[in-house]
Amino acid sequence: MVQRVLVINGPNLNRLGSREPEIYGTLSYSELAGAISEKALELGFEVDIRQSNSESEIIDWLHFAADSQLPVIMNPAAFTHYSYAIADACAMLGEPLIEVHLSNPGAREEFRHHSVITPSATGVIAGFGVDSYLLALQALSRLLLSKA
Repeated sequence: MVQRVLVINGPNLNRLGSREPEIYGTLSYSELAGAISEKALELGFEVDIRQSNSESEIIDWLHFAADSQLPVIMNPAAFTHYSYAIADACAMLGEPLIEVHLSNPGAREEFRHHSVITPSATGVIAGFGVDSYLLALQALSRLLLSKA
C-alpha cells in the first residue's frame, strides 16, 4: 500500500518565482510542486500538494489529515508566526508533521523568529529552498520506516 502524504503550503507561496526572488528564488510554485512530486514518487509516496491563502481552508485540510491519519509536510508561511488556530489544528495530528520553510526565518526579521507551529511539529527544516521539502520527504520516509 502506498503511503499518502499531505503537503500544505500557506499564503503567498502561489507567487513563488515573482515574489521576492532574492529571498525565495526564481522557482515557480508549479516547479516546486513538480520537484516535490518527483521526490515523493522516488520514495514511494503519493503526495497531495495544496496551497491556500485562507487560514480556514488550511485548518480544514489539517482536520482532514488528522481524521485520515495522514502525515503532513507544511510550509505555513506567514501563518507560522501568529495563527493559533492553525497551531491548534496541528496539535490534533496523530501522524508526523514536518514544518518547512524555503528561507531561514531565524536569519530574517525579528517577528519571523517565533513559530507557533513548531511545538506540534516532529521536526523543522528551513533555509534550503526547494530542498527543504525534499529533505522533509526523506526524513518522513525514515520516520515511517522506523514505525513499521
